[in-house]
Amino acid sequence: MSDAPDPVVERNPNESVASFEHHSRGALARLQHFLHRFPTMVPVIVLVLSLIAFGLISPNFFSAFNLSLIMQQVAVVGTLAAAQSLVILTAGIDLSVGAVMVMISVIMGQLAVNFGIPVPIAILLGLGCGALTGGLNGLLVTRLKLPPFITTLGTWNIFLALNYYLSGRETIRSQTLDAEAPLLKLFGERFNLGGAVLTWGVVLMLLVFAVLWYALNKTAWGRRVYAVGDDPESAALAGIQTKRVLMSVYMIAGVICALAAWSSIGRVGSVSPTSFFESNLESITAVVIGGISLFGGRGSILGPLIGALIVGVFNSGLRLAGVDVLWQLFATGWLIIVAVAVDQWIRKISS
Repeated sequence: MSDAPDPVVERNPNESVASFEHHSRGALARLQHFLHRFPTMVPVIVLVLSLIAFGLISPNFFSAFNLSLIMQQVAVVGTLAAAQSLVILTAGIDLSVGAVMVMISVIMGQLAVNFGIPVPIAILLGLGCGALTGGLNGLLVTRLKLPPFITTLGTWNIFLALNYYLSGRETIRSQTLDAEAPLLKLFGERFNLGGAVLTWGVVLMLLVFAVLWYALNKTAWGRRVYAVGDDPESAALAGIQTKRVLMSVYMIAGVICALAAWSSIGRVGSVSPTSFFESNLESITAVVIGGISLFGGRGSILGPLIGALIVGVFNSGLRLAGVDVLWQLFATGWLIIVAVAVDQWIRKISS
C-alpha cells in the first residue's frame, strides 16, 4: 500500500461563483417566464401582501364593514377600468372614458327628469349614446388612423364640454331623483351578505368582468382582440379584419362606460357634472397595476379588477393608519411605476 499523498486537485475559485450565478439566473428566468404566462399573479401577490400588512397595522381593517366599504368605493372605477382594459389590450388607450361616463349620467338624468321620458327608455338611450361615443373614437382611430392617445385626448375635451352644456353646470339632486327617477339610483341600493353591506353597483362591476372574461377567453372575438393587440399586421395577414375588431372594442367600451354612468348615479346619489373628475386616470391606474401590458396583447381581464381592489385596499389601509391623503397619492404613484417596471422586465426576459 502506498503512503504517497493523494494528488491535489486544483479548483478554480470562480467555479462556485459561476455555478451560483447560473442557478440564480435560471431561477430568475423561470420566475419571469411564469409571470409572463400568468401575468395576473403579480397583482394577486401584491393584493395578498397588502391585505396582510394592513391587517397587522390596523385591527379594524378586516372587519366586514371596512372590506365591504372598499368594494363599494371601487365599484364605479372598477367598471370603468373594464372598459379601459379592452382598449389597452388592443395597444391603445382611452383618455375619454371618464368624460363619457359623466356625460352619459347627465344625459340619463336630463332625459328622465327634465324631458319626462320614462326612466327605462332614458337608460337605454344612455347606453346607445355610450355606444356612439365609442364608435366615434373607433372611427377616428381606424378610418383616419389617428393615434388613440391623441384621439381620445381630443374627444375627452369634446365630451367634457358637452357634459357642461347639457347639464347647464347644475346638479340634479337626490330628492329630485327619488321623486321622479328612483331607478337611476338602483346601483346605490345596499343589501346584506354574510355581515357585509354591498351595493348593486358592486354586483354590476363583478358581472361586467365575468362577461368580459368569458368573451375574451372563450370566444373567437376574444382571440382576435388579443391578436390585434399583440401584432396587428400579423393579425391582418391571418385574415382578421382588424378595423372591425377595433370598432367593436371601442363601442363595447362605450357601452360599459354608460353602465358605469348608471352606477355612478347610485354611488353619488345625484347627477353631478363634476363627479368622478379623475376617473379616467384612476381607470388607467387599475389597468396598469392589474398587469395588462400597455403594449397590448397580454394580460388577463381580471387583472384590472384586482388592480382596482389594490388601490382601494391601499387607500383604506393608509386612512385607518392615520396617513395623510398626500401620502396615499404618493403610494399609488409608486404602485404605478413599479407595475410598469415589472411589465417591462417580464417582456424583456420572455422575448
